[in-house]
Amino acid sequence: MDARAARVVLVTAPDHNTARSIARTLVEERLAACGNIVPAITSIFRWQGAIQEEAETLLVLKTSADRVAALSARVIELHPYDVPEVLALPVDAGLQPYLDWLGACLAPGGEADES
Repeated sequence: MDARAARVVLVTAPDHNTARSIARTLVEERLAACGNIVPAITSIFRWQGAIQEEAETLLVLKTSADRVAALSARVIELHPYDVPEVLALPVDAGLQPYLDWLGACLAPGGEADES
């Protein structure tokens, strides 16, 4: 996979179990090659006219540009929030063997071994 086709997608979740469930589903469905769960973040944001402060968990997903729309739609189905954070960030460069692994993980019916 070319680095310019890769995407990093950020999704916040209310807790570790929700983030884990979403990540596992997306990887099983080949919408993401990998999901990293970053526990114990604090989010400060404006919601419905008030400043909110919440403990959340950050999910960092790796996927391809052509999977972002389907991944986003699936996150909306799986996520408990009315408006979940789903931000897809472009990748400028990456280690080619990792990018090749990422592409293989996303390939329909393909199998990948990260070692």
